[in-house]
Amino acid sequence: MTPVEIKQFLLEKVKLFDGFPAEKLDAIVTGSTVRSFEGKEAIRSSGDVGVNFGVMLSGRAEVSVAGAFGERAVINELNDGDVFGEMSLLTGDRTVTDIIASNRCFVLMIPQAVFNRDIVTHPKAVMFLSRLLAERVKQNAAQAIDLNSSQIQSQALANAADPYALSLKTETSGRILALNVGHAQIRFGVYDTEDESRNVHGIFDHLNNGDVGVRLVVGGEVIERSRPHLELADLFAAIFDEMGKLGGRYALMPQEVVVVGHRVVHGGSKYSSSTVITPEVMKDIEQLAVFAPYHNPVNLDGIKAAMKYFPAVPHVAVFDTAFHQTLPTYAYMYGLPYDYYKKDGIRRYGFHGTSHRFVSLKSAEVTKRPLSELEIVSCHLGIGSSMCAIDHGRSVDTSMGLTPSEGLIMSTRAGNLDPAVVIHLMEHYKLSADEVSKLINSDSGLKGISGISGDIREIEAAADEGQHRALLAHRAYCYHIRKTIGAYVAAMGGIDVLAFTGRIGETSAAVRSLACQGLEYMGIKLDEEKNRNLGAVASHAVISSDDSRVKIIVITSNDERLVAWEALRASERHLIKRGREAEEEPIPIEISAHHVHLAQEDVEKLFGPGHQLTPEHELSQPGQFACAEKVHLVGPKGKIANVRVLGPTRKETQVEIAMTEQFKLGIQPPIRESGDLANTPGITLEGPNGTSVIAKGVICAQRHIHMSPEDAMRRGLRDRYVVRVRVEGDRELIFGDVVVRVNPNFRLAMHIDTDEGNAASIRTGMIGFIDDIQERR
Repeated sequence: MTPVEIKQFLLEKVKLFDGFPAEKLDAIVTGSTVRSFEGKEAIRSSGDVGVNFGVMLSGRAEVSVAGAFGERAVINELNDGDVFGEMSLLTGDRTVTDIIASNRCFVLMIPQAVFNRDIVTHPKAVMFLSRLLAERVKQNAAQAIDLNSSQIQSQALANAADPYALSLKTETSGRILALNVGHAQIRFGVYDTEDESRNVHGIFDHLNNGDVGVRLVVGGEVIERSRPHLELADLFAAIFDEMGKLGGRYALMPQEVVVVGHRVVHGGSKYSSSTVITPEVMKDIEQLAVFAPYHNPVNLDGIKAAMKYFPAVPHVAVFDTAFHQTLPTYAYMYGLPYDYYKKDGIRRYGFHGTSHRFVSLKSAEVTKRPLSELEIVSCHLGIGSSMCAIDHGRSVDTSMGLTPSEGLIMSTRAGNLDPAVVIHLMEHYKLSADEVSKLINSDSGLKGISGISGDIREIEAAADEGQHRALLAHRAYCYHIRKTIGAYVAAMGGIDVLAFTGRIGETSAAVRSLACQGLEYMGIKLDEEKNRNLGAVASHAVISSDDSRVKIIVITSNDERLVAWEALRASERHLIKRGREAEEEPIPIEISAHHVHLAQEDVEKLFGPGHQLTPEHELSQPGQFACAEKVHLVGPKGKIANVRVLGPTRKETQVEIAMTEQFKLGIQPPIRESGDLANTPGITLEGPNGTSVIAKGVICAQRHIHMSPEDAMRRGLRDRYVVRVRVEGDRELIFGDVVVRVNPNFRLAMHIDTDEGNAASIRTGMIGFIDDIQERR
């Protein structure tokens, strides 16, 4: 846009600038800059200091915050003509949300000096901004988003035992089976959701003589043995057999398995999280084998075999690529003609995503800081090695590419390679595509440079003896790690945590030391003594010096446990998804007029000593009934006569009125769930035999749904979830903030008060439908 076009846009599309004088607009446009942002790029990040006021000239962006598990909660959407940044500029507070471009965006960035000089001095602009602030604060409150969330989250992280739900413990007992099925090796883990001491990790290794090597890790003890050749169809019988040999405490029965997680290497651009496997998912895995021909087909074979053996439990595909779907377009594009990306999906996907995601959550837990404010460089160093830049919970860059071959020098993989090298190898040495693939994936990296092995332990032993090629391989490996750390700090504009994981990352003090050397100017200061003396790591260890601005953390990786963790989380999400898919299951609606629940003490005050409530007719909820008795409500201002008493009696007297009745009585009760009576106003009750003055107990009941456990499970809900309910009719309306209450004694019904019923012309007997889940309390 030209300056003239921008001025015209501001006048026509941005309400803030209605009536602005031409000279003011000239000054604003002249003093501002236009910036472009690609899809998935952060326009503004949580924790940024407010220095600009933004105007969306074109494109779309989402305003979001990171949730407790790294997932994003979208609280607003910005489109052409929308503005942002006013709150941090007007309050001086840091930004507490992320603004991420959904597609290519052009934004007019107005510096704070221009904002103060030309905008906040305009009366109409001040009125507009005041209303905008009020609306956004109200919107945030409605979505239970606190603008001081960083402070609150920090306190919650400090107090919570498992703030990011990284454990595998659940409310119900069962065992999670995690599978990583490969050609030469099958790895598995069995994880108990109640007693982690029963966890078993195992490997079936196909040996050259046709036998299968078995390696089991139980309670820190390693057990090794062999068994005859194993076909995939016999895998689960072999798992049960091997675990049975460990003794009754570890024996596994098929009915104990509650979910099966499957590692799948490539999920393409479609899957941004682990997902419950359906026929469609299996078809996608098969089609994506073009990018992972050595992995996806055998992964799929394992899924098919497991689904036959465990047909009644959810099976979850845990994709290596999923976590990296937040990469901005410019970070995953190759410099090839665009059609190769558009038509064939040739782009960077990244791998080890499950490990990098776990590292990010563990880093937040260790530092006791919200994930939404951390910048993390994650180094997964093992047989395959990759690194990831994690900015406020989002993967924004990663070293592996279309396949796991790209990136760092690895044990047997070449890593980054000039494409012309491949052409030269094929032309000069007459190598076929398969031979080149074997060369760069199986015969290169540490193994190829050293001529010894791809095992870092053997490389370091040879280097200690002064072998030149071993020294060279080790130095090249560490150099690429250190160089990538610097690149990712630049990409994110900072770093708070440097994390090492994977077999090499956890065990090689030399690799960690060389990777950190020379990075003190970035705030990365390694405590060499801590690093050198670090033994086996049970969970994590901090090896940075006490005065290091950046935390350097070693985090234990267990691939199968991570698959189990993802499978458990995905199965929980699947319950919620099932609930949303079941939205067309109707929920009866009942209008709840004002009423009173009495304690026996007040019954006797109002109706006489020894009086018992008289049931008149049953209510929809089992055991509840309307009584013949009625009372008058007397407030400071007025009176409501003949209010029905509901039975049976309760421990405390509770009075429920509609919002419109507050003024008549002269009291202002809060909206509360039934039974939550702390700090509520009192009232005087009049009965035929006397009065009772209660000091507290008057509420406006929060709208709610009674559900039996069966009703809740069918909809994927739990007690105290908060949902939106759509009510169809002459005046269709969506009710938000509806609390789900689950109890075996409940019968399905949504309760709203008379005001809410009148607002939507609702009568008892109409039906509603679950529209969405607002909150998982």
